[in-house]
Amino acid sequence: MEQKLIIYNTLSRKKEEFKPVTPGRVGMYVCGPTVYGDAHLGHARPAITFDLLFRYLQHIGYKVRYVRNITDVGHLEHDADEGEDKIAKKARLEELEPMEVAQYYTNRFHDAMNALNVLPPSIEPHATGHIIEQIQLVEEILKNGYAYESQGSVYFDVEKYNRTHHYGKLSGRNLEDVINHSRELDGVNEKRNQVDFALWKCAQPEHIMRWPSPWSDGFPGWHCECTAMGRKYLGNHFDIHGGGMDLIFPHHECEIAQAVASQGSDMVNYWMHNNMITINGQKMGKSLNNFITLAQFFSGEHEALTQAYSPMTIRFFILQAHYRSTVDFSNEALQASERGLSRLMEGLKNLERITPAEGPDTVGTAYVEELRRKCYDAMNDDLNSPIVISHLFDACRVINTLLDKKATISADALKELTTVFRTFALDILGLKEETGNGNGREEAFGKVVDMLLEQRRIAKANKDWATSDKIRDELASLGFEIKDTKDGFSWTLNR
Repeated sequence: MEQKLIIYNTLSRKKEEFKPVTPGRVGMYVCGPTVYGDAHLGHARPAITFDLLFRYLQHIGYKVRYVRNITDVGHLEHDADEGEDKIAKKARLEELEPMEVAQYYTNRFHDAMNALNVLPPSIEPHATGHIIEQIQLVEEILKNGYAYESQGSVYFDVEKYNRTHHYGKLSGRNLEDVINHSRELDGVNEKRNQVDFALWKCAQPEHIMRWPSPWSDGFPGWHCECTAMGRKYLGNHFDIHGGGMDLIFPHHECEIAQAVASQGSDMVNYWMHNNMITINGQKMGKSLNNFITLAQFFSGEHEALTQAYSPMTIRFFILQAHYRSTVDFSNEALQASERGLSRLMEGLKNLERITPAEGPDTVGTAYVEELRRKCYDAMNDDLNSPIVISHLFDACRVINTLLDKKATISADALKELTTVFRTFALDILGLKEETGNGNGREEAFGKVVDMLLEQRRIAKANKDWATSDKIRDELASLGFEIKDTKDGFSWTLNR
């Protein structure tokens, strides 16, 4: 059935019906990581948010070109225009080539994304691989009169641009506010105004990442890469540009200005931004040195963690809140997510244990169709994943009544219920049954537990209550919850 997707557009500050530039096709660009360190929980949120959107757009029939960039040059230490390149600094300190640093952390990022079941993008361009396109962008802006050269660098003339266009329309700022809140920066003497931002920077002698250009040996400003690469792979006008809310200003604001200044019109129709993950009310991030890497979450090796958390627990933790709301980290919240995930995965397993009724169907296809409709309605309402999860929890309750023979369902309705549950839990939310470190240990662990419970079942059948109780009590002491059913048993592990 055709779905009507409504999404919140940061540019218009309201929900809008999604209408792609080209019918049936979607161009989507999302700001990826700066690869000078391990991915942390703050990186996971945009990756999972836009993976959810990518999955859903494909599910409802769109052909999607999803571009997610890798920033491997031009992201400076102090701000967007000044300081030492973060990758180059790490390379200097560790006596490596900058591309060694970038490649190492790109590989680490990919490993973390695979663990989180984030689908790879259609295209993953690197900033260093698109220097020519960024130089061309700067040349176009210069030609149109919205930039100027100064001491080998090129700066965007924000005040001139603002005379004919609105600089600040994405963030809701006006230029006077920007000027008043701008601080004095190193190198400001090169600029006509302190609000101007770098399109190209002349490299200092010690700067090891540099390329030849018409103005100097240097490197592109951070804001250039997304405009240049988005246009190259998605065209002058495309549908969705996404990223974290912290990128609205200045990064995405500058991207809009660059696009308009170079081609005379906006490049993006819908701007989408996920909110922040916080810790003790502060944004979690490298700049505040309060972040926990994904590798630390998976291993539990961080002083703020009371245990290790699986990748799917992290994914569920992020999806159980709407992408535009803040999420505050705590061990209690992650443990609740762990239990919620376990409940969904148990529901999925229990579907396979249900025997369809030959007689009356007390659940019926009407319930299944209502569940399907509610889940689609939630997704179509600006990707409301927490509401989808709540509907799946309700389905788990129904599944348990079926498993306990307190309700009945026909074979056709059971098949449809299984399809709806799997579609939303696995295909759209992107959850999956975890297999530990990938070598089958967790699967073997489950088989051992099943074997013990089978021995308990045999002991009960033989009225060997001592053995039966011993197996039950020993498993309970390890955190297992055992449930006897008419058809055998089920179990969950509660940490």
